[in-house]
Amino acid sequence: MTVYVDNFRTPAKVGRIWARWSHLVTDSPDIEELHRFAQGIGLRREWFQSHTKVGRLYRPHYDVTDSRRAAAIEAGAVEVSWREIPNILRRACDAAKGREEPV
Repeated sequence: MTVYVDNFRTPAKVGRIWARWSHLVTDSPDIEELHRFAQGIGLRREWFQSHTKVGRLYRPHYDVTDSRRAAAIEAGAVEVSWREIPNILRRACDAAKGREEPV
C-alpha cells in the first residue's frame, strides 16, 4: 500500500480550525491500511470522508492541515500534486474490482 498526500493546501475554516488543507489518500483497495496510517499521525477515524464524490469518482480521504501533512510525509506518505489524486483513486477502485493493470 502507498499513502499519498497532495499539495492542495487550500485555506479554509473547518469547525474552529482555520488552516491550509490537503488530502491523504491511498491507492490500495484495503482502506483499513489508510485508517491505520492516519491513526499513526494523529488523525481520528471519524474525520475520514468516504462519501465525497467528484464527478463519477468517490474520493475516500482524510483532510489534513499542514502540520499533519508534514507528519504524513515524515511517516512515509508520498507527496503528489492534487491533480494526481483522481488517477490514484481510480487505481484503487480498479484494484478493488480486480482490474488492476500489470506494472
